[in-house]
Amino acid sequence: MSMTMIKDAIYSAPFLQEMLETTSNLYRLGWDERNGGNISYLLNEYEVLPYLNVDQVKRTVPMNFDASGLAGRYFIVTGSGKYFKNVKGNPANNLGLIRIAADGKRYEIHWGFEDGGVATSELPTHLMNHMKRLAVNKNHRVIMHCHATNLIAMSFTHSLKEEDFTKTLWEMCTECLVVFPEGVGIIPWIVPGTNAIGEATAEKMEDVRLVLWPHHGIFGAGTTLDETFGLIETAEKAAEVYTIVCAQGGKKQTITDAQLQELADAFGVVPRKGILNL
Repeated sequence: MSMTMIKDAIYSAPFLQEMLETTSNLYRLGWDERNGGNISYLLNEYEVLPYLNVDQVKRTVPMNFDASGLAGRYFIVTGSGKYFKNVKGNPANNLGLIRIAADGKRYEIHWGFEDGGVATSELPTHLMNHMKRLAVNKNHRVIMHCHATNLIAMSFTHSLKEEDFTKTLWEMCTECLVVFPEGVGIIPWIVPGTNAIGEATAEKMEDVRLVLWPHHGIFGAGTTLDETFGLIETAEKAAEVYTIVCAQGGKKQTITDAQLQELADAFGVVPRKGILNL
């Protein structure tokens, strides 16, 4: 197969099609304005080989982070400064397929970023969290960050104690406890794009798959793009309901702690300790 045919074939790759749909949906929902938000999707080599000659490296880019724990692993990632609204129309400029170099201090670009671009500025944060989640769940594959509107708003008006924030989300939609029984992690406000925000998020990711960055956005992890998107979508829906409830004058009734435990028992999940008062 010629290199041209391989290059064209990648547009039919399931992982690329999934990225196009996910970025389009995130933009459509208003959670990734301008160049806000980023995604990295861990790929197995067997998924990549039908579409790329992995011996051909377009460019290498240094990192100020040691990712040797992911050496040789492949990711399709969104680009730094790239707009999600443009991904579907021009994936080769706005996405890149990279491999972490053997020394863990560089990444190789094998496809994409054709206009000279590089991976998201949050790449160190993504890689730290991939390593953390893989240690917890070998099937982990996705890290997703977006500016989910109502979750950001809640970070201004609601207690940022994790137990309180989680409890409110659980109360707003019956499905929430089932979807994220471990609750939501919350870090302090930290400058984005730094190793510090990555380290703080990764510390939380040992126990949860959703981490709120107050006054900024949400960071999610999962085994598939659909699962991760759905996780964020569920929490954001609950935050939207909370916003409407507050606008309507506040709660007059809610799902009780006993009912939440009954729900957990019915669906075989274990609620995070210290939240339900039974």
